[in-house]
Amino acid sequence: MGKNIAAGLAGVVIAIALVWLIEMIGHSVYPPPADLDFADPDAMRAYIATLPIGAFAFVGGAWFIATLVGTSVACRIGGAKPLIFAIVVGGLMLLATLANLIMIPHPLWFSSISVLGIILAAWLGMTFGAGAKSVDE
Repeated sequence: MGKNIAAGLAGVVIAIALVWLIEMIGHSVYPPPADLDFADPDAMRAYIATLPIGAFAFVGGAWFIATLVGTSVACRIGGAKPLIFAIVVGGLMLLATLANLIMIPHPLWFSSISVLGIILAAWLGMTFGAGAKSVDE
């Protein structure tokens, strides 16, 4: 049981670290204006409306890659059924994504793709993690 908890925690920590890393790279490529008030929903909405597709690709890609890798790692090192890790890591990433989408106004197309992408990434991570584990055993 301890191994499974550690595997789940490792998957979540890796996912969070990857989101942070990839989004920081995205912010360096597409820096927000220095005077942007992140607490003002109207200012955020206006700013997000000006973003190029590449900025959205960094954010969506970060969420997808982080969920995929985090779930895959948890499945690979844990002893429980892979679906458990997909639900834990993917579920937490989905909750974090939904919170972000609620707090920061995003275009509907991006919100829809992001939610579906998290679900797909968790499933793919489960599949890759479980597949790699069975090859090793």
